[in-house]
Amino acid sequence: MAATRRPLVPVAVTEFLGSARFNSVLSLVAVGVGFSTHAIRAVIGWPGLIGAIAVLVVLAALSFIAQRRMIEWHGLLPISILVFVGWCAISLFWSSYQWATLAGVVYQLSFAFLAIYIALVRDAIQIVRVVGDVLRFLLTASLALEVFSGLIIDLPIRFLGIQGNIAGGGPIQGLFGSRNQLSIVALIAFVTFLVELRTRSVRPPLAAVSITLAVLSILLAHSPVIAAVSLVVGLATLALFALRQVQAKHRRYYQWGLAALTIVALVLAYVYRTRVIDLLNARADFQVRYRLWIQIWELIPVNQTVGWGWVGQWPQDIYPFTAIQAATGSAHTDGLNAYLDVYLQVGIIGVLLFVALLALAFGRSWLLASNKRSVVYAWAPLVLVALLTTSVFESSILVEAGWLLLVICAVKASQGMSWRRHLPHREPQQV
Repeated sequence: MAATRRPLVPVAVTEFLGSARFNSVLSLVAVGVGFSTHAIRAVIGWPGLIGAIAVLVVLAALSFIAQRRMIEWHGLLPISILVFVGWCAISLFWSSYQWATLAGVVYQLSFAFLAIYIALVRDAIQIVRVVGDVLRFLLTASLALEVFSGLIIDLPIRFLGIQGNIAGGGPIQGLFGSRNQLSIVALIAFVTFLVELRTRSVRPPLAAVSITLAVLSILLAHSPVIAAVSLVVGLATLALFALRQVQAKHRRYYQWGLAALTIVALVLAYVYRTRVIDLLNARADFQVRYRLWIQIWELIPVNQTVGWGWVGQWPQDIYPFTAIQAATGSAHTDGLNAYLDVYLQVGIIGVLLFVALLALAFGRSWLLASNKRSVVYAWAPLVLVALLTTSVFESSILVEAGWLLLVICAVKASQGMSWRRHLPHREPQQV
């Protein structure tokens, strides 16, 4: 009788790596790291952050292998993500700072891989719970550290970037490095906590405390851009709620009407942008951004078609970023505008691919939220509205937590509406 062939990996290990509990914990840690990159770098530096991400990627890959037969891979990844990431990767061939481009691409791919893992092993409500739990903890920790710094010891915590201004009502930065980043995270948390409340995935008292925590963080951050972003998210929420009440047979016409109204609003906002800036009391902050954007715009024509090469976050010692910093008189880690940032790094082709990615991710998630009964489907389009609007003032959607959320939303939307779902395929095995 032939000897039974022993598996290379013990069955117990495979079952553990593919278990629901392991998926849940790894997803929670991955989202936590994505939102905590500033704090992690401040405490243990870039080597520690890179090591943490590398461990997460390896564990996610092993978990994928352990449950490969249970996952539906057919038509899974949106082509728009593959093409945009691929274009960023091949910019390595014409980049004048190839090592920085290689590092930027690997960093981008690492978070994309983690996002794909989360989107595959967690369903929509589980993803909302994961993001909600992470942001509840981080916002609570941020306010606790601000109170400790501003009220108890009355000293800034410099290595975290906390200035200790809470005694004067702010602005505060928390664990996110700047008031703008704190306000963006708090707004995403606000949307997440509302969805948790509406889906009854957490107890009402916890949801109420969480929503209060998010609102308090937004108010204390004193971000000059969050008012505009919050207004857009609020209007999108009302529009989505109204669409969900319309009969299915009439909903298409309302969708087209809403799209036309949105285009008109965007045109008016651009035409009267000076007035809008004055209403937001953001002229001083806008001037900083405007000077930076002018310098970026002057460098774009040098490599307009394909860009200078992808880096993601800006290096501090590489041209043309050193020239931009010298001209503006201050150090920047990004272009404070995701669209201009992409234009500078990967050219007009990259911008078109990036806009296509955003349009498909948002369009699919919006249609799903409009047509599905469950409120949980509203989370993805509202988070994307926040990210897309913020992208006019920040580049956070291109890296780390912003990029992680974008890929998660894009993959989940593709699972629900991709045309490739209708192609012939083999059903995943249940094991």
